Amino acid sequence: MGRPGNPDRRAGHQGLTKQQIQGDRAEEIAFQLLQRKGWVLLDRNWSCRWGELDLVLQKDQRLLVVEVKGRTAQRHDRGGLDAFHSHKRRRLARAISCWRSHHPDAGHQLLQVVLALVNLSGSATRVRWLAIHQLS
Repeated sequence: MGRPGNPDRRAGHQGLTKQQIQGDRAEEIAFQLLQRKGWVLLDRNWSCRWGELDLVLQKDQRLLVVEVKGRTAQRHDRGGLDAFHSHKRRRLARAISCWRSHHPDAGHQLLQVVLALVNLSGSATRVRWLAIHQLS
C-alpha cells in the first residue's frame, strides 16, 4: 500500500528510527482492532504532496480514515492528542481530498475520521478512539 510505485520502506524496519518503529507498531495495533470489527484495509501510509494517511479502511458503504499516535511513555502532549494540532488537521484534510480524487469510486461513501491514541507502555496496550468532526 502507500504511495503507488513507492517500495514500502517499512518492510523489516530497515533504516527506521525508534519513533517510526513505534508508529508502525501503533498502526498495526489499531488496524488489528478494526479488522476484528469487520473493517477492510484499503491503504496504509498512503501519501501525496499534502500529507500521509495512516490507515484508510472500508466497511459496508463507509470509509474510515485513522490518524494514529503511539506513545511509549506519558509525555506532556496528552498521549499524542496535542500532536494533532490545527496544522496537522489541515494537512490531513488535504490528504483525504487527494486520496478521494485518486479513488473516485469511493466518493459516494460516508467518511469518518478518527484519531487513535495508542498507549504502548506496559503489558496491556490501550487505544483511545476520538472521532474528529472538524479538520480545518
